[in-house]
Amino acid sequence: MQSSNEICERTMAATPVSRPTSTPPTTTSTTRPSTSSKPGYVVIGGGIAGVTCVEHLSLLSPDIPITLVTASPLVKAVTNFRQISKVIEHFSVEEKHASNLQSSVRGLSIVHAMVSGIDAAKQVITIDDGESIPYSKLCICSGGQPDIICKDNPNVLGIRDTETVKSFQKKLAAANRVAVIGNGGIATELVYEIQGSTVIWAIRDKSISHTFVDAGAAEFFLPHLKSEKESVAGPSKRMIYAVSDADNIDSTKGSSSGGALGPDWSNGVSMQGGGSGHHPVYVEYECEVQRILTAEEYAQLGQAANILACDTMSQSWPVYILLTNGKLYGCDLIVSATGVNPNVAPFTKGPMPLTIAPDGGISVDDHMRTNLEHVYAAGDVCSASWQPAEQWFQMRLWSQARQMGAYAAKCMIADTSGQVIHQDFCFELFAHMTTFFGFKVVLLGKFNGQGLDKKDYEALVRVTLGVEYIKVILKDGKMYGAILIGDTDLEETFENLILNKTDLTRYGEDLLNPGVDIEDYFD
Repeated sequence: MQSSNEICERTMAATPVSRPTSTPPTTTSTTRPSTSSKPGYVVIGGGIAGVTCVEHLSLLSPDIPITLVTASPLVKAVTNFRQISKVIEHFSVEEKHASNLQSSVRGLSIVHAMVSGIDAAKQVITIDDGESIPYSKLCICSGGQPDIICKDNPNVLGIRDTETVKSFQKKLAAANRVAVIGNGGIATELVYEIQGSTVIWAIRDKSISHTFVDAGAAEFFLPHLKSEKESVAGPSKRMIYAVSDADNIDSTKGSSSGGALGPDWSNGVSMQGGGSGHHPVYVEYECEVQRILTAEEYAQLGQAANILACDTMSQSWPVYILLTNGKLYGCDLIVSATGVNPNVAPFTKGPMPLTIAPDGGISVDDHMRTNLEHVYAAGDVCSASWQPAEQWFQMRLWSQARQMGAYAAKCMIADTSGQVIHQDFCFELFAHMTTFFGFKVVLLGKFNGQGLDKKDYEALVRVTLGVEYIKVILKDGKMYGAILIGDTDLEETFENLILNKTDLTRYGEDLLNPGVDIEDYFD
């Protein structure tokens, strides 16, 4: 019998998937699993969680057939995977045709369809053509859908997958002004990358990028938001996000969406507006969208739109946005980057519906199991409903989608064979690595004091303008979280300090003293 550690080591070793050298076909090859054969593992969703789950199921149990049900002909695959530390991961995401995954994963069948429901009593799922697919174990990795502020206006769109990025590029090419709504990762990347268009960035917080960083880090980023974007991103050394022949693939089936965008999705993606050079970004703080108006509705409103200093004259716009601070702007395009909703619709019907958590995701326990026997869930569609470790919490990020997909595969196999395994170590500490404004960003633990009473912790900050921003959260002399921006090389050191609960009381503010080599001191 294999131990949990042995399974984990094999899982990590097999994560990278090489880019196929052959040209993928332009149509999906659908292989239906035989209903007469013994049911195998079924995974729903071709995003990061689903594909990672499929790859690890094949690695750990190569003799059991696997079926991937995906509504899109394109799937996401993790490549260039590197374990930076115990919990920090560094990887790229490559989008490829589903048939390439089928050729690289042993025993895999691909079904290009939308799932309409689950019959847990019979252990089958039904798809849009009415056919049933049996399973011995099922993992739902259907991801999320963009939470778009206005779905019936063609000048308002969300960005979630390759298809929506392509639509955005086409509309942006003719746009002189773009409104970006939201304050998360995609919004932050958009306002930095867009060139040739004036940007109105509407956020409900007091500082930019509030989903990920504090107000101090936001001030560190602001000069880079307003300055000319460099042609080569600064300290970031991450591999870029790539698309394999995406332009040759038909649109996704029906109203379905492809898997969520992965890290560095904006690298190599042209975001050129209707003008040239760097245009201003105007940030509207502490406001939300009150109303979206068409040109006709604006004409009937009888209220003049705000005229920015960059405007040469008053003009009509195809869409207008009224904010709760009373400001009204005309735009060519509005991007709704206001998060996602778990895609649970097909799984809440029938006599045995799945339990849905308060945040809208499928509730799962500490082994990714749902309330239905033999049914698991991973990635954006699920909600971690177990008692988490002190320094871990759920955010719907590509890093957690990969971890959950891999862990769900281990749990499915362990339950099949009757093994007892411990929860993966990645759930001991929240860790996320990304890039904002050309800077490497590492978030560890309760990096913004999440769940801590402000009276109970203190924050130490070290800033070198244009170079680095370091913030640590200390409670009772122990480090609970950290934000590292720039090439600090402190992520592994701080990770160990958090995990080991090292008493740092005697160091006080000298912990971030520039004259102290922290990395060597605690090595």
